[in-house]
Amino acid sequence: MKLIKIIIFLFISFNTPLVAISNDDLENLLSDGGKLIFIRHAYAPGSGDPDNFDLSSCASQRNLNQDGVNQAKNINKFFLKNNVDSNSVLSSEWCRCKQTAKYAFKNYKTKSFLNSFFSQKFSHNKAKQIKELKEFIKKWDGKGNLIFVTHYVVISEILNLSVSSGEIVIADKDFNILARQKTSNN
Repeated sequence: MKLIKIIIFLFISFNTPLVAISNDDLENLLSDGGKLIFIRHAYAPGSGDPDNFDLSSCASQRNLNQDGVNQAKNINKFFLKNNVDSNSVLSSEWCRCKQTAKYAFKNYKTKSFLNSFFSQKFSHNKAKQIKELKEFIKKWDGKGNLIFVTHYVVISEILNLSVSSGEIVIADKDFNILARQKTSNN
């Protein structure tokens, strides 16, 4: 039984790329610039998109509830605490991502390559979006940090990583994960 517990512990340890980093190290890491910061949108109850989903209508989408709004505000506190320049914030066109970007950063631009392709309605966009995202990053000058507010499926595809709502993942331009930070909703 003890051997099984050790094997399970080792399996979990090697398959969970959680990178622990001190606040000072994190601030230094981000102050260098040139980092990609992926943020899964804050908490929006449910999963996927409603059947009547319309990109132009937030009323037809899953949106942040008060817990999600609080979580997005905590994302803002994280960036302020770590002195991270948030001038380059890009968001999915989905309302829950735009809401997260608004509460966390105020200013942002939308990019369709950050949109979800989870549902069958949008799954055909996956290859095109990932290609566009990689091309965008390749052309980026690397000054400052680039912040993406997006969806689980985009982060999973680009970083091969599972993330929770409001989680922040910092990577380099080669998509190597440098640090992760979960944010609370209280």
